[in-house]
Amino acid sequence: MRLPESQAAVLEAASATDERTIVQLSETTGLKPETVTGAAFDLEDAGLVEVSELVEESVELTDEGRRYHEDELPEVTLHRAALTGAGQGEPGVEIGRVVAESGLGDRANIALSNYERSGYGTVSNGVVVPNEVEPGTDDVTAALAAVAEGDTPDDELLRLLERRDLVDREEHAVRSVSLTDEGVTALMEGVETAETVDRLTPEMLASGEWQDVEFTAYNVEADAPERRGGTVHILRQTAERVKDTLVGMGFQEMDGPHADSEFWINDCLFMPQDHPARTHWDQFALDVPPMADIPADLLERVRSAHLEGVGEDGDGYHSPWTEEVAREIDLRGHTTSLSMRYLSGHEIGDLDPPERFFSVEKVYRNDTLDPTHLLEFFQIEGWVMAEDLSVRDLMGTFEEFYEQFGITDLQFKPHYNPYTEPSFELFGTHPETGELIEIGNSGMFREEVLRPLGVECDVMAWGLALERLLMLMYGFDDIRDVHGTLCDLDLLRSVEVLH
Repeated sequence: MRLPESQAAVLEAASATDERTIVQLSETTGLKPETVTGAAFDLEDAGLVEVSELVEESVELTDEGRRYHEDELPEVTLHRAALTGAGQGEPGVEIGRVVAESGLGDRANIALSNYERSGYGTVSNGVVVPNEVEPGTDDVTAALAAVAEGDTPDDELLRLLERRDLVDREEHAVRSVSLTDEGVTALMEGVETAETVDRLTPEMLASGEWQDVEFTAYNVEADAPERRGGTVHILRQTAERVKDTLVGMGFQEMDGPHADSEFWINDCLFMPQDHPARTHWDQFALDVPPMADIPADLLERVRSAHLEGVGEDGDGYHSPWTEEVAREIDLRGHTTSLSMRYLSGHEIGDLDPPERFFSVEKVYRNDTLDPTHLLEFFQIEGWVMAEDLSVRDLMGTFEEFYEQFGITDLQFKPHYNPYTEPSFELFGTHPETGELIEIGNSGMFREEVLRPLGVECDVMAWGLALERLLMLMYGFDDIRDVHGTLCDLDLLRSVEVLH
């Protein structure tokens, strides 16, 4: 029997009595493992060997995981500082103080993100409240120690370590080769080595040599190295689909600054300047010069609405209002600042109803990190300007929009906003947990909002959470799996937006 050189070498190195791995055959024959694999598959096709496959998993600590194993996790360091602070007679410790005392620096966000999850205590309303738990007794610390010793934690813990980039987990196929009866017979009868070539060259064509040589067959089942290119993040994919859906419903897109004045972010929305949501606990103030580009007549109308109200029955707020506060610059806490700019005519001139506008942009809030809250997220802003609008129109718009994403079980709950009346929140059912998740807020803009802007017809408006939509579509239970420093990279590489 004539066989290519690599196949002959593998056949002679294989055994009928015990399985030999590709690595063992590579060492015996001196051939590369990929060459041995290709030859083994060819021999299997010819019935001369049998190739078996076993999937093995390896788990190793990353550099970060090894550092935390040798020292300690950031949340453990935070817990030590919190216990010290709480030991001074306070039930909890203000976040800024405990972070400063812990010395965590840029690792503070990691510690705060995992503090409650590790069972060390709670983080709420800017305060860390520690439980009476010994530092270093959490499951993650124990899991890191297990991996360091060569053991494998349970699947749930292992997935958590992967999400935090503390371990590398790899699965690889271990192939083994053994001779069949036909292979043994072929060896006993004798195997000759046939010279083969793996490519056709111009010289072989010119000389005619190609007619006398034996070409190596291509093996389409041979392993190939994994190549990972860039991909569009699932949030961006979903954002683009939302944009396409709203454009298809007749909306136009808005854009505008991420850092804006308090005037556009809050004052135009009839939010009193002493409202708790306008403090540093909820929004990020910037230490930059105040905004000068605010129309004087609009500024005066908004000031009047706050102090005196709108219309004969208007009363306004009995609280201070100053132009200095209105001109201060913040990171926008909602994209409704864009709606105020457009409705006022400041961006594109006067509008002629009916009009429909939307945006899908980032907003920034000083929230406590948890499975449904981050410091920055995407908001789906939208509004419709027309005569004789009602809550029925608003609900119908939501039903039409969410139906495009397979969500048909919306629930509505009455709500209070300073800028809309009536107002209601939207809820959807999580496909995995069955829990109701808040996915947005909406309502009809009040007279105190519209009249200073010069709008004399109805406007229905909403702010929806893109990340919450993603959770309902795919069953994610923690937005940190897809957004932020703890995101699951393998998940992001493999998931495609549903259409």
